[in-house]
Amino acid sequence: MSLPPRVFDRDLIARHLLRRDPGVDDFVTQIALDDLAARLITITRDFEQALIMAPEGARLPLMGRSANGAFAFERASSVLGSADAPLVDPELLVLPRTGYDLIVSLFDLQVVNDVPGFLSRIRAHLRPDGLMIAAALGGDSLTELRQAFLEADAELSGGAFARVAPFIPLADAGGLLQRAGLALPVTDLETYPVRYADALKLMRELKGIGAQNPLADRPDRMATRGLIAAAAAAYQQIAGDSDGRVRATLEIIWLLGWAPHESQQKPLRRGSATVSLKDVLGKND
Repeated sequence: MSLPPRVFDRDLIARHLLRRDPGVDDFVTQIALDDLAARLITITRDFEQALIMAPEGARLPLMGRSANGAFAFERASSVLGSADAPLVDPELLVLPRTGYDLIVSLFDLQVVNDVPGFLSRIRAHLRPDGLMIAAALGGDSLTELRQAFLEADAELSGGAFARVAPFIPLADAGGLLQRAGLALPVTDLETYPVRYADALKLMRELKGIGAQNPLADRPDRMATRGLIAAAAAAYQQIAGDSDGRVRATLEIIWLLGWAPHESQQKPLRRGSATVSLKDVLGKND
């Protein structure tokens, strides 16, 4: 069996996280946590064994709440571990136990090379009818920044380099859940338009939360001041508003699936319908 291509350099991501500015809020994770809380509170389940993980799990909550009440989270990290959120290799995903009622993954899909395998291993750690919820950055996130760097690289060096990580398209999310063997798959997309004083402010904020270029196949040379200035100018042309500020697209895809169980609703067998579609819609005269 061939190994999946190495897309992300997790050692580099860990160094970025260690060097990030502690004074900059990780607004993307906070948006996801707020959205997660709104989703969990609608679920009428008791979660006795629940785990939440992210690239840096120490920043995650210790408690959650479903419609049935509060529950405790175990925490884990896929990139930068700590004593209370131990590091787990997302390509292997050996968690402390199996039989979880709930596993939540926030942005681990942005650092794992084998996405279908990662989701399959989550399913293997769930009890029958256990729930998986995952958040991932959507395909159009930071599309303006990606385009600005492509234009700046083409202007200064005559070539194009990948400087912004690829994200998962919504159209692919449901198929990923099905490939992982998760039942009753649900995916949806939340879009958050964000505005900054200028493109440099956006770049500084991304650096402040440790979100610089995480690609294993990245340009050998560092981004120069000239390249940054050219990208900022291109960004202003691409997504500048009349007041001088710039827009940035942020998309979060939510993936939800259940470990299979005999009690779950199943599609009817082909040919088993007892009512004709013509009877429902009405016969043509």
